[in-house]
Amino acid sequence: MCKPYMPRILSLLGCLLMAQPALAGTGDFEQPIKVDSKSQFLDGKNKTSLFKDDVHITQGSLAINANEVEVIATDGQGREVFIARGEPASYTQNMDDGTVVSAKANEIRYEVYNRTISLQGNAELQQGTSMVRGNSITYDMSKEQLLATGDDSNEGRVTTVFRPETVKNLNEGEEQPEENDDNRPDDGEEPQN
Repeated sequence: MCKPYMPRILSLLGCLLMAQPALAGTGDFEQPIKVDSKSQFLDGKNKTSLFKDDVHITQGSLAINANEVEVIATDGQGREVFIARGEPASYTQNMDDGTVVSAKANEIRYEVYNRTISLQGNAELQQGTSMVRGNSITYDMSKEQLLATGDDSNEGRVTTVFRPETVKNLNEGEEQPEENDDNRPDDGEEPQN
């Protein structure tokens, strides 16, 4: 029943979150990735690492905080995959236009080469005054595209919140029609008393 409307809903979601051109901090991706934690286990043979206890990942303004982070580097340098887990794990990044994107989920997967963030489990992503919530959200930072899906516990639904500030800003940009004052003369006639 809802399937004919799905492309419109996804299009609206994309417009909502990306209403203003907001490229991910393009300089961030040229910065080294730094991982800080209380403990680390490295498996050189399988090219994986496990960071535990209060883990912080930074790359320019990009920041991910989690209880533990698994790093998979089997595809080589620059193609690492960071899987952050927490209750929740969180992500923030400053966009080139000054807006901030923030997200939280039970699991955050950052694919360095693809420049994507995938959120799984109690996922929520916010940019400016817009927010999307669902079971799973994938955000492509380069293409500024978002795909959100629900789960069975909430009838497979995704929630998008339109904040009043956004509506107010849209209305301020439009010309308002002039009000017709009953005491004002029409067609050059003088008002009658």
